[in-house]
Parts: sequence; structure tokens; C-alpha cells
Amino acid sequence: MSKCIAILTGGGDCPGLNAVIRGVVRAATLKRNWQVLGIEDGFDGLVGTPRLRPLTIESVRGILPRGGTILGTSNRGNPLAYPVQEGGKTKLIDVSDQVLANFRRIGAEALVAVGGDGTLKIARRLNELGIPVVAVPKTIDNDLRATDVTFGYSTAVETVTEALDRLHTTAESHHRVIVVEVMGRDAGWIALESGIAGSADVILIPEIPFDLNLVCQAIQRRTDHGSRFSIVVVAEGAFPGSGGKIVQATAEDNRGVERLGGIGRFVAAKLEACLADMESRVVVLGHVQRGGSPCPFDRILGSRFGVRAVELIEQGQFDHMVSLRGRAVVAVPLAEAIDALNRVDPAGELVRTAESLGIFLGR
Repeated sequence: MSKCIAILTGGGDCPGLNAVIRGVVRAATLKRNWQVLGIEDGFDGLVGTPRLRPLTIESVRGILPRGGTILGTSNRGNPLAYPVQEGGKTKLIDVSDQVLANFRRIGAEALVAVGGDGTLKIARRLNELGIPVVAVPKTIDNDLRATDVTFGYSTAVETVTEALDRLHTTAESHHRVIVVEVMGRDAGWIALESGIAGSADVILIPEIPFDLNLVCQAIQRRTDHGSRFSIVVVAEGAFPGSGGKIVQATAEDNRGVERLGGIGRFVAAKLEACLADMESRVVVLGHVQRGGSPCPFDRILGSRFGVRAVELIEQGQFDHMVSLRGRAVVAVPLAEAIDALNRVDPAGELVRTAESLGIFLGR
């Protein structure tokens, strides 16, 4: 009988996930004659009654340019701390025994887990409990340190850059400050790179706590020199040095997941209060950054990651994650992948480039 493997996509969606799924299915089916099972909605698909679909060459035909994931995903389905309602309150319980039993029941010999930091931590624990796992890194925040870049990130940067290009004209026409809130919970890569590419005037990121008075002064200097508008890009996880991150919902109120959001409106209100005769507007790009067709780089990288994951399964190299290092796709221990986040260096070359271009970073 041919080998059977399974694949799931966990955490937030991003462009390129379908490229990974397609890469796994084609590499497993065409060259090795393996069977592939898709687990729906991340680890949720292994809790309770398993939610599965066979993945064949026919079922992945045409998905390469599609955004999202045909398997569905969830950023709340942590089987190690699974949210259940008891007495009107959310309680987190360990249901990993259900996941293990269901995985054995479906007859798969290995699992390809595609996800970010949270998904990979779960995958590593399940590997320790007996599920052979190969991981594929996925996060538009680009905050996994064990790979040079993750698929989905380049598409997100392109999306934000295009939005900034469009916002420049309306900001200039109405002499306004436009604050653009982008994704970036703990790492400011999207804000920083799209801000440089989109000619932002101010970029605020989680790695550099900002001083609002200094931001006001920087924008006022632009006005004094004849620039009657400004574009401010702020990562959702950015925060003033005098306070913490702004959240829409705490983990306790949101089924175990803290939801950020609101920093853009906070910054815009403060700027309008301190800048004479300048209106501010807020654009929250939100899930626009996650959607849409992946760029060529993300299609190729996702495909390469999917093929390499199948090769690692064939070699029995479990508890590892595929990774882009330079030009090569290699395997790194999963423990290394989840050891620390890839964050912007406040003294690094990219930050120095932004500041040398005249972009103010809040300090």
C-alpha cells in the first residue's frame, strides 16, 4: 500500500498557502504515488469528529494563483489550550489526546503543519507526543527567525505599498495627515518595508516605542518646509513609550486570542489635537493584506516549501521545519524555529536606511 500523509494550515491565512498545498500534493502523488489527506480548519479538524478531504491532482488544479487556503484555517484551535464554554465563561483545556487518537484513526504516517509561531509550537508538542511532523513556516509578519523570509510576506508588502501610493494623492489634495494601520503584532517588517517602498513620512513599529510629541514635531517640520500633508504607517503592535499596546479584545474575552487594533485611531486623534489646521484620517488595511492572489515570489517559495516538506518526510527527518536560507531551501530543527521571533533591529541597516531617507521612526 502507498504511504498516506496529511496536511493542515493553521493560524491566519495568507497568500501562498494554496501553493504549499499544491506543492505537497503534486510532489507526493506524481513522483511517489502517496495519498494525501487534507485536515480542515487547522488543528480544529482533529478535535471531535475529524474533518478531512482527500487531496488529489484534480482537487489542487487551478489553486496556485488563489489566495487563502482551500483547507480553511483557525487561529483559535490550540488543542493544548482549547477554548470551551462553561457557565458562560471561556475555559481552556488540553484536548491533545483527541488529536492523537484521531490522527492514528485516519491512518496518516506523517503530518505537514503549515503555520506561524503558534502553530509551530503546537506542532512541536504533538511531535513529542507521537505524531511525526514536518513544519512549513507561514506568517505575513515575517517574524520567524529560522527562515530568511516566509511566503505571504512579499504579497502583503506589495498590497500595502500600492495602498500608500494611492493615499498619497488624496492626502496631498486635502492637506491631511493619513495614518495607515498595518499588520505586525510583534514585528514591524511590513510597516517598515512598505513604508520605505511607499515613501511614508513616519513609520511606527513595535521594536521602537514612539514619542507622540516627537512625531508631531516631525510632521510640523514638514509643514513648515512646505509639505502640507504626511503619510504615517503604524504597525498594529506599535505603542508609545508611555503606554502599552492597544487591544480590541483580551485573550480572556476572545476565546484565548488577544486581538490587537486601534493604534491607528489613537495616533490620528493625538496628531490632530497637536497639529494646528491639519485634519487626520485613518485607513486600517486589516485583512486586505491577507487576501488576494500571491505574487510570483510567494507562489514559487510556497511551492518549494511544499516539495521540500515531502522530501523530509521521505527521509524520515521529522521535528524539522523547511526554511529559506540564502537561495537554498533547507531543514532546520523545529526547536530552533520557535526559539525566538525575527524582529526588526532598531539599530539595523534597514532602520538606518529609513532614517537616512528622512523617514521619522518615532524616536
